[in-house]
Amino acid sequence: MKLAPSWLATGLLLVAAPAAAQSLTPAETAQVDQAVTATLAKSGIPSASVAIVRGGQIVYAKAYGKQAETGTTRDEAPYQIASVSKQFTAAAILLLQREGKLSLNDHVSKYVSGITDGDTITIRQLLSHTSGLRDYWPQDYSFKAMATPVTPQQIVDRWAKTPLDFTPGTQWQYSNTGYVVAGMIVEKVSGQPLLEFLKARIFKPLGVTVYDQDLAVGPGFPQGYGRAALGPVRPVQPPARGWLYAAGELAMSARALATWDVARLDHTVLAPEDWATQETPVKLADGSTSGYGLGVSVGTSDGRRTIEHSGEAVGFLSENIVYPDQKAAIVVLTNSWSSNAYQTIAQKLAGIVLSPSATDPADATALARVRRVFDQLRDGSLDRTMLTENANFYFTPTTLGDYRASLAPLGAPVAIVQTGKSRLRGGFVNRSYRVRYADATLSISTYAEPGTNGKLEQFIVAPTQ
Repeated sequence: MKLAPSWLATGLLLVAAPAAAQSLTPAETAQVDQAVTATLAKSGIPSASVAIVRGGQIVYAKAYGKQAETGTTRDEAPYQIASVSKQFTAAAILLLQREGKLSLNDHVSKYVSGITDGDTITIRQLLSHTSGLRDYWPQDYSFKAMATPVTPQQIVDRWAKTPLDFTPGTQWQYSNTGYVVAGMIVEKVSGQPLLEFLKARIFKPLGVTVYDQDLAVGPGFPQGYGRAALGPVRPVQPPARGWLYAAGELAMSARALATWDVARLDHTVLAPEDWATQETPVKLADGSTSGYGLGVSVGTSDGRRTIEHSGEAVGFLSENIVYPDQKAAIVVLTNSWSSNAYQTIAQKLAGIVLSPSATDPADATALARVRRVFDQLRDGSLDRTMLTENANFYFTPTTLGDYRASLAPLGAPVAIVQTGKSRLRGGFVNRSYRVRYADATLSISTYAEPGTNGKLEQFIVAPTQ
């Protein structure tokens, strides 16, 4: 259930297929199919269900692979989304605050008794992972107690009444326990079970169906899978009832989650001010930012602002990324928890469907030239007038032959991205790039003379690990 490491904070400048049109072009659809199927094949993950939002509309939703032992696959099958659910628990709190029934600044002791330092921990700190409450599920496996059903109160009694890991508000540390407490507060204030409140106030208005993931098992639901080291992919046993609750209790289809993403982009269901509150990173006591709002991570990817969260349930991993300034979103749900394929697929889809991000004009010019030189190296027709004396010395006939022989079979890349910012070194402008194919990546290191038409001093292509 802990937040999975994200590929988002890479600072890449992306150049990919243009996405000016709302719907996917046939070429883009083919690229999406190739990206997902190739990643599943390479990783051994049984299935993935994806949805794409572009221009504020859902333009694609499809499931791939094997969702269950029967081999059947449905595009609308509900996957367990685990911690992606946290933003819905936070939304419930925001709805109740809007009605004047509670405040984010209320202390938790007002609603739930017996919690360590409950008279100093605020609801905001629960939702932003700054409460100091010890996480009850940091492991990436189902531990012994999870074979037995549990109640929210039992989780609180075992983990929320121990000494805090730090003074509230001074650090950020992921805590599923904090969300269990938040869910209990929603139920006490609203007088409804959390899931029923969410269905009535969020999912019914959106017109989508969701499930308690404890019940989303058996016929009609995707089977969760796992893998020990490099061993075979095997079905896994879900935990007993109650372990996910407000920290991650939902199962839903990729399209349903994308429908919520559209609501975020359009500022419906919640008031615009409440969306802004959820998406504002909470500051720590020393004034530094946590990078996390209320149930969502807030950052940048490829020069674009992102609202993101991943999820891990027993046998499932998920990624949900919203690009508010591009009116776009990517949803990837997988039914195995033994690979980062869900993040790889999300990264590939972003490269296919998003418009190029704004770049420095000099970087854009340099990138166009890098693409031209790379294409020349693939077919062995290098324009040596673009190179300095040293670079021409480097590209001997043997070297050029090796470049052509090794690059040509790969075909045209899906995208070439600049990694990081340009910098000066040795009188040259240094830029680095990543070349992405459906199932492989390469790196490019360049040095060029200053100026728009400065000759290349270096152009070296190498494999990435």
